[in-house]
This record gives sequence, C-alpha cells and structure tokens, in this order.
Amino acid sequence: MMRAIVTPPVLSPAALSELKAWLGIATGTDDAELTTLLMTALELCEGFTGTMPLVATCEDTVPACGARQALSTRPVQAITGVWMLAVDGTRTTLAAGAYAIDIDADGTGTVRLRAPGDPARAVVRYTAGLAADWTALPDALRHGVIRLAAYHHRARDDAEDGKAPSAAPPAAVAALWRPWRRMRLS
Repeated sequence: MMRAIVTPPVLSPAALSELKAWLGIATGTDDAELTTLLMTALELCEGFTGTMPLVATCEDTVPACGARQALSTRPVQAITGVWMLAVDGTRTTLAAGAYAIDIDADGTGTVRLRAPGDPARAVVRYTAGLAADWTALPDALRHGVIRLAAYHHRARDDAEDGKAPSAAPPAAVAALWRPWRRMRLS
C-alpha cells in the first residue's frame, strides 16, 4: 500500500506564534525554518502515535482484490472516492455499488472491491486527521509538537558541531504523546 498526501494539513499562524513564544523569538527572520520544523514535528507525531494530528486529504493505492483492506492513515473522517488505476496511470471512477467502504469506531477506514477489475490496483481518496485545525488539537499533542520543533531548532547548533539529534523524540515529548500512541500486534 502506498499513501500520498493530496492536500497537506493547514498549519495556522497560531502554531508558529506558540513555537516562537516557547523559543523566545520575536522577529520573523526564522519563520520559514520554524514552519518547516513544525511540519516535520507533526509528521513525527503521526509516526510515533499512529494518528494523523491535523486533517489532510490522502490517497492510498491498494491491490485491486476482493479482500477488506485497511487504509494507512487514522483517524479517517470520510472516504470520498475510489478509482481503478490502469498500468498507464489513468483512473476510472468506480460506481458506488462496485465497492464497500466502512469507518470503524477507532477511525480505521476500510475498502473492499466487490468485483475486482482487470487493473491490479485501486486508488482510495479520503480525509483523515484528529483535529481540523491547530487550536482544536489536544493539548498534549500540540505541546509535544512545539517541544519537538524547539528541540530540533536548538539542535541545529549541535549539528554544526557534527552531533546529530536523536531520531527518537526526547523523553518529555514521548511522555506527552504516549497516551495517544496506537499499538498493533503483528
């Protein structure tokens, strides 16, 4: 399964303001870098928790089979379209009766093709995310994103000295995010 983000989450100016306040920055000279750090921290939050923090539009490319297939991102808000994907990349819209969709109580979206077609793949478009905007994000997740972005901003000086920051989030960030973490048994 391959996921593509069609419409990335919108980061409100409030997020940048919170990060600048946390870092004690009053000027706008580093705004682009800080915004990039916030977006990266949101991606790392998703990777750690298994939950997309802010709503985005995604597409999963899945095998065109009759089995029930879970979408890669949670929590799914809505499944908005299903297409068959030809080898040359052209899409054919499937009629609503040609597939079954479901969103489980935990936000897992699933799709099942009722009559798999000749192309070997299908594309499913959906919106997923925990909060519609920055201010609606739960405090622990929002504060963890701010702390992680600040940690990486401060670590840039260490990177110049040849020390790379850890790939794992700092313990304070992990503690904030841990209650939101989804674990799967394989």
